[in-house]
Parts: sequence; C-alpha cells; structure tokens
Amino acid sequence: MIQNIVVFFHFLVSILIVILIILQGRSSGFSTLFGGGSFQSTRRGSEKFLHQLTIVCVIIFCLLGLYRVLGI
Repeated sequence: MIQNIVVFFHFLVSILIVILIILQGRSSGFSTLFGGGSFQSTRRGSEKFLHQLTIVCVIIFCLLGLYRVLGI
C-alpha cells in the first residue's frame, strides 16, 4: 500500500520537475546556438521562485527514489 503511494508521488514530482524546467527556458532560441544571448543576470521574482521550487522538487524526487531503492 505505502509503496503504491510512494510511486504515485514519485510520478507526480517527476511531471512537476519537467513542467518547472520548461517554464524556466528563457534562453532557448536559435540566438543562443550562435553565441547570442550569453549574458548572465540574477534571478528575481517569479524566476527565483521557480528556480528554488525546482531544486526542492529535485531533492524530493531523489529522496523518493532512494526510499524506493532501499525499501526503508
């Protein structure tokens, strides 16, 4: 029973990570392919929140994966 719940949350977190990464794609055009748009800026506002949320989701994803592998 608990294994099914863990698998379900593992799946949900993985989908959330994909969505968050897609939302962060700010410099993914053809200009970056040829060297344009290579400046760095600091994250602010919602961009910073998305970045931090992605980190939290990845940590949760890794912990759930360890739980599934180790079978604690």
